[in-house]
Amino acid sequence: MTRRELEVKDPVKILEILNKCKVTHIGLVDDGMPYIVPMNFGYTMEDGKLTLILHCAVKGYKLDVIARNPVCCFEMECDVKPFEGRLPCQYGTAYASLMGRGTIEVVEEVQEKIDLMTIFMKSQCGRDFEFNERQMSIVTMLKVHVEEYTAKERLLPAVMRMD
Repeated sequence: MTRRELEVKDPVKILEILNKCKVTHIGLVDDGMPYIVPMNFGYTMEDGKLTLILHCAVKGYKLDVIARNPVCCFEMECDVKPFEGRLPCQYGTAYASLMGRGTIEVVEEVQEKIDLMTIFMKSQCGRDFEFNERQMSIVTMLKVHVEEYTAKERLLPAVMRMD
């Protein structure tokens, strides 16, 4: 990270960013070519260890790529607000973001898929749902075992904030 003054290390603030973001961009590599796909996500944070939870169809290009190479990177952002300045170099964008790297696991066991889908839906819409084996048969659940991540926040310039 080159802009250390923007780095977020506070675990509470990191959870705020994760809770505000609803889409992550997953970066994969297929035979040397990059492939990026936006996906909704859920997450768990246990003892500082972040795991992203994703879901998708039971077959498709994304799963073919993951089968060949489960290494991934990801990025998500929220609170994106462009701002202007008097000079061109004073224009910019306020935001909060989180990005990192890990490996993707395809989850096969039905009860674990149900547990992950429950977490996913709670993260996405704040509600608890019940799922069954039939529903899980038409979806693939993925876990991103995050190996490293960083969070950043760039606030609006003081003259533009209303706080």
